[in-house]
Amino acid sequence: MAVGDVATVEVAPAQTASTQVSPEWSGWRPSHNPWAVALTVTLATFMEVLDSSIANVALRHIAGGFSAGQDESTWVLTSYLVSNAVVLPISAWLATRFGRKRFYMTCVAVFTASSFLCGLAPSLGMLIFFRVLQGAGGGGLAPSEQAILADTFAPSKRGIAFAVYGMAVVVAPAIGPTLGGWITDNYTWRWIFYINIPVGLLSLFLTQRMVEDPPYLAVERKRSFGARVDYMGLGLVALGMSCLQIVLDKGEELDWFGSPWITFFCGLAVVALISWVVWEWRHPDPIVDVRLFKHRNFATAMFFTFILGVVLYGTTVLIPQFLQSLLGYPAVRAGEALAGGGIMMLIMMPISGLLVSRVDPRGMMSFGFAVTAAALVYMTTHMTLGMDFTTAALLRTFQAAGLPFIFIPSNTLAYVGIAQEKNNQVSSMNTFIRNVGGSIGIALITTFVSRQTQKHQTFLASHTSSGNHQFQSAVSGLTQTLVQKGFDPVSASNHAWAQMQAMIQAHSANLAYVDVVSIMALVVACLVPLPFFMKRGLPGTGAPMGH
Repeated sequence: MAVGDVATVEVAPAQTASTQVSPEWSGWRPSHNPWAVALTVTLATFMEVLDSSIANVALRHIAGGFSAGQDESTWVLTSYLVSNAVVLPISAWLATRFGRKRFYMTCVAVFTASSFLCGLAPSLGMLIFFRVLQGAGGGGLAPSEQAILADTFAPSKRGIAFAVYGMAVVVAPAIGPTLGGWITDNYTWRWIFYINIPVGLLSLFLTQRMVEDPPYLAVERKRSFGARVDYMGLGLVALGMSCLQIVLDKGEELDWFGSPWITFFCGLAVVALISWVVWEWRHPDPIVDVRLFKHRNFATAMFFTFILGVVLYGTTVLIPQFLQSLLGYPAVRAGEALAGGGIMMLIMMPISGLLVSRVDPRGMMSFGFAVTAAALVYMTTHMTLGMDFTTAALLRTFQAAGLPFIFIPSNTLAYVGIAQEKNNQVSSMNTFIRNVGGSIGIALITTFVSRQTQKHQTFLASHTSSGNHQFQSAVSGLTQTLVQKGFDPVSASNHAWAQMQAMIQAHSANLAYVDVVSIMALVVACLVPLPFFMKRGLPGTGAPMGH
């Protein structure tokens, strides 16, 4: 269907009377201004997403403060990601069972208190333990916010509401490294955790006053207490996600399947997660309703969300890594190269939010994929060893221009055909899939860069033999230059060979980064026509129907 075609929504026939929303609930609106509610819940989510990236640049300082090795300090990141990954998929069930507002406030309180304890941690072991608590608290924030926004705003306004949410989850990772570097350079690494405390307290105060649960959640909560707790599903997802996150975070460091521990955890993750999906599909009251994937829009939106996670988080790591390892940028300066992307998304998110209720959201997504693919192609032609800072910043800025046109329509269309009482499940799965995509993307990109660097280095080194007159001429010229600067002939020759070897390594890594970006561009380009497999929704809303 072309852009502008009107398609009626096919409400899933599987919906029964028990899953329909009573008429008196359909017109429910919060007693406070919806925008006040949106800003309130966005506050804590921004804090959590920021914290997930801000600690990256402080690892060296943390390791030094506790006299620990770099490998040991990375558990500060891994422990947070593992507990976060466990809570994400079950946050919908927890919100329904205990009340969404109560669950959300509990998450904020746990996150804030554990941030304070992280700042006070007397040892690396205690810091890792407190990071586990912090990750558990942070895991429920983003899914809860998205579900609150879906219930707070009328369908015609959800696009711009999700734009506010989008600003939190895509801008925070962009400014996290810069802010983290500035704090650790000017104060101490402990302040990257202390800054969460006033934000958390303010969020608790405003949430208590502004946020409320809609009537249908009270009914769902009562019904959930009469159902058996799915302990098997809870255990399988906790085991599977813990093992998967450890594999993704530690795989490259431990040489992947060359390590028996990685092989063991990977096998355990595969068995646990497959068993979990089969179990949840058959369970009458699952922890995670995987049967939602029977809905075409939901399944397609989750696929797009996964790709978005790979591209967004992958390039967030890729660009600073390139600038630091090959161009010699300090961490703070490399982080600043991402700032242009954050500014671009701040501009484009509201525009995308306004357009999503006025034009075909599928066409917007197709446009977003096309712009992102073009930006990645542009990146492959300008990512060189002679690249200046302005060019590096523009690479991220151009790439960020298309992401809002994917993020917001995908979020909006995911709800089409889904009953309102499943809003918690949709938002939880959306955040979960995006984070898994990000973790897998970072792991794959890091590994591929390493492997391709070795491949290119082997190829280039094969042309450094004595039979290659051009190479020998370059070495001789460099040797003569060093002799003229005062080196003796033997030292000059050794230095010349060392510099040529370093040059080969740098060019090999440069080619590897270009290979990775080229593959990402090809994958994204292939997604351009796929949004039209989704159902559009009723004209004039661009929002979830089937409520």
